Amino acid sequence: MQLIVGLGNPDQKYRFTRHNFGFLVLDLYAKIHHQTWQKPEFNALWFKQGNTIFIKPQTYYNNSGQAVKAFAQYYKIPPEQILVVCDDFNLEFGTIRLRHQGSSGGNNGIKSITEYLHTSEFARLRLGTNNRELRQKIGDIDFVLSRFTATENAELPSICQAAIARIQEFLQ
Repeated sequence: MQLIVGLGNPDQKYRFTRHNFGFLVLDLYAKIHHQTWQKPEFNALWFKQGNTIFIKPQTYYNNSGQAVKAFAQYYKIPPEQILVVCDDFNLEFGTIRLRHQGSSGGNNGIKSITEYLHTSEFARLRLGTNNRELRQKIGDIDFVLSRFTATENAELPSICQAAIARIQEFLQ
């Protein structure tokens, strides 16, 4: 059994923000694979495809670990079978980086998951969102909660497709 986790915030106002990049990717994955998000269990929207469970925690980004731990415990999924899809403002926009373990890199969602699982030995698919000019103007907190620029929006479909390809690699 594997667990794919998309990070984001549940409220509509956050829907197309940088911090919801993980949700965007999993929403596209669900659409492509004709999956429907099920009502929340363990504080997360979810669906199951074969031996894989996909979740979008509804506990807000900084407390994502709560839902991840609940699913991992209930379905007896070891950390090395978990992939977390998240934004990363330290990576240039459009960069996709898959790591099978590592530090949080300052990402509060990853920190939360690490705390709840008591390990950092789970995979993470980091999606670059950095826009230095905008980030310098508004600061980090407002930046992660900001919407993508028009230019970035035009690139989102191809980035999301590339991220889905990396998820499929992880599943094999």
